[in-house]
Amino acid sequence: MIKYALKCADGHDFESWFAGADAFDSLKAAGHLSCSVCGTSDVAKAIMAPRVSTAKEGAPEPDLSAPGSEVEAAMTKMREAVEKNATYVGGNFASEALAQHLGEQPDRPIWGEANREEAKQLIEDGVPVAPLPFIPSRKAN
Repeated sequence: MIKYALKCADGHDFESWFAGADAFDSLKAAGHLSCSVCGTSDVAKAIMAPRVSTAKEGAPEPDLSAPGSEVEAAMTKMREAVEKNATYVGGNFASEALAQHLGEQPDRPIWGEANREEAKQLIEDGVPVAPLPFIPSRKAN
């Protein structure tokens, strides 16, 4: 795992963890990154100092899962609420959301993934959607 300091085109600073050094580039190219504050997908790595451990041998390891800021804590709380109260539909999000909007399926809270073009079309069709500032922690069954 690697943690990057990130900055969006609107100047918002935030941090995120990635599976490895290439993961950021892969996720950005696929359109799966967005600012945790405003939702824009125009996100880049920010300059950051390397983290050097000065812990003495035998000292407990830091809890890397704990949020480091109020924004991260709020995003963690949002993620937990979404995952608890909505159904993850994965890459079928656009078709599921449109079917609900058209009355072809019953309304239920859903979340998933849509590319930029799908999201734009949903908005143009009047489907109420909003980007979530996190990547799914689980996959649809």
